[in-house]
Amino acid sequence: MLSSEDNELLCRVGRGTPMGELLRHYWMPCLPSTELPVPDGPPKKVRLLGENLVAFRDTQGRVGLLPANCPHRGASLFFGRNEECGLRCSYHGWKWDVTGRCVDMPNEPEESTFKDKVRARAYPCRDVNGVIWTYMGPRETAPPFPAFEISTLPAEQVYPPLMMLEECNWVQALEGDIDSSHIDFVHAKLSPESKQRGTYNLDRRPRLEVLPTDYGACYSARRRWDTDGLYWHRITQFIMPFFSMIAASDPHIVSARAWVPLDDNYNLQFVMRGRLDRPVTEEERRQIRNPFAAWGGYVEATSDPRSRFYTAANIHNDFKQDRELQKELILGIPFLGNLQDRAMTETMGPIYDRTQEHLGTTDAMVIFMRRRLIDAAKALRDEGAVPVNVEDPNLCRVRPASALLPEGESWITATEKARQSDAGVPIAWVPFV
Repeated sequence: MLSSEDNELLCRVGRGTPMGELLRHYWMPCLPSTELPVPDGPPKKVRLLGENLVAFRDTQGRVGLLPANCPHRGASLFFGRNEECGLRCSYHGWKWDVTGRCVDMPNEPEESTFKDKVRARAYPCRDVNGVIWTYMGPRETAPPFPAFEISTLPAEQVYPPLMMLEECNWVQALEGDIDSSHIDFVHAKLSPESKQRGTYNLDRRPRLEVLPTDYGACYSARRRWDTDGLYWHRITQFIMPFFSMIAASDPHIVSARAWVPLDDNYNLQFVMRGRLDRPVTEEERRQIRNPFAAWGGYVEATSDPRSRFYTAANIHNDFKQDRELQKELILGIPFLGNLQDRAMTETMGPIYDRTQEHLGTTDAMVIFMRRRLIDAAKALRDEGAVPVNVEDPNLCRVRPASALLPEGESWITATEKARQSDAGVPIAWVPFV
């Protein structure tokens, strides 16, 4: 368990908090590109790391991300006019470009140079393979953009991001994604004969081994596979500060997931996936845009960012748990994206009190991840030390893996090349379901 002080440090992300300052050193996803579909289109409200922001795509297609309130007298820029390479406040007409420069003050004297002295805080953005990323940190020049494999594939081979809002702290969601033990319960079916999508493993006691890395860590969860001495190693990546790559289960797909804090109590999941073998079809794109259709889909979004990508099955209706379905699936909620996981992580409360938990051997990766984040936040606060993967964009060029190995064979050695995006070897995979 954690102390109350470390739990607070781990979870709080507002400006000025140790963890919030750490996260701001990284590029992070903030919106699917489709939320800003056309130049000079309507602005979009964004909430990120506890800050209320407004995003817009200007006349040249560049994305701007500004504080929600105009630097003049605080009116909301969401009501502004997006026109001629800038967002014009509707209160007094002051106009801001994507860099935060004031390009027009129509209510000031024509000869005034005041507009040259006023700037809005502006966060640089990159629109890459269907996802808009931003940098909210202190540097005048942003660090190198992370070279995730999913971000460097041809655009036609990349799926739209699968999106899901979660009503809990970001660390709870991330912990669920790097916890291999839960797949034998949350995602499981009671019988291998059931036609419901779900896991069924005879060995439900995975043995975990964590491998620390410069970018975070990876780990193997080892399960007995059969009676012939083979063991299944599910190898998952954790990339600082909130990215995960789940053990590979498809020979052609690479992916990365991000658990992005909107604030302390809400996070937004981005699942970014791409194919190595062919372009993504239009039908596949359509399905990804509504991944929860079979269980009610998304509710209609308002302009509030905390209503966007919110599923009809949610904590307020017990995720539409079906007791009849529970006769086949342990949880009674279908295996759709991370919907089953949310029923676990959200019901812990908005921020789980980790002083009350009792951790076991299968929590080894969760323990390591927490400590890595806490230590990094303290090192930045106390020493000004920035994690090395902020500076090196290629440290994220890794893959997860899944492998069947005989007893005693080192998964670290056997999958060394398979865990590198640029090693030129096939994906190491085992079917998940």
